[in-house]
Amino acid sequence: MSSLSGRHALVCGASAGIGRATAIALAEMGARVTGLARREDRLQALVAELPGSGHGYLVADLDDHEDLLAKVQTLAPVHILINNTGGPKGGPLTKAPAEELRAAFHRHVLAAHQLTQACLPHMEAAGYGRIVNVLSTSVREPIPNLGVSNTIRAAMAGWAKTLSRELKPGITINNVLPGFTDTERLSSLKAGRAAREGSSTDAVHAAWLSQVPEGRLAKPQETAGAVAFLCSPAGAYIRGVNLPVDGGRLRGI
Repeated sequence: MSSLSGRHALVCGASAGIGRATAIALAEMGARVTGLARREDRLQALVAELPGSGHGYLVADLDDHEDLLAKVQTLAPVHILINNTGGPKGGPLTKAPAEELRAAFHRHVLAAHQLTQACLPHMEAAGYGRIVNVLSTSVREPIPNLGVSNTIRAAMAGWAKTLSRELKPGITINNVLPGFTDTERLSSLKAGRAAREGSSTDAVHAAWLSQVPEGRLAKPQETAGAVAFLCSPAGAYIRGVNLPVDGGRLRGI
């Protein structure tokens, strides 16, 4: 029997990148998966690809909390919640309008908080719950020219650590910190940095890889594997941690 058989997972940002790979990984472990994103065509394609049965999707926007929560309330009990969404645009924090910070806090911290509150009673009733937040290595080391993202990711980490001390036994919350990962988001950041620096995307790519002992970008499936482990029964005694999946880029112990 698969280790997540009988469990229902809600995966945010499931239409692409790490979210999509996570939905597949959880389904391969036996979970019934509901993918959540804005792009219905991509969600339909994902559900068609997932192994097993009973999967579904929700078309929702993490910026619209009222609609989001109304749709989540229609789901069967959720045992696994993956909080994952694309990060804010790049740029120095000194140049960021207050509205960018406000919007990012709303999309990341408040959406995750309200989704957690909606799912938590079902986790408590089942005696099993996993909440995993897909954040960034900036939680450990702020990344230059990602000022708003650095700020919001750190806020998410503080929120999660606080919750880790409050959740009942059997319900865990952890953060996975992806490094340079081959996704649409990274391609966008690469193009933005090249434009700011008057460089080329190839030069930016090479500069990034020079920081990674593994010498390559991560595959979304590699980050998804770490998320899936934390969601499994094998991860039951891991709570409140920040797990980098970064090819050894972070320098701190």
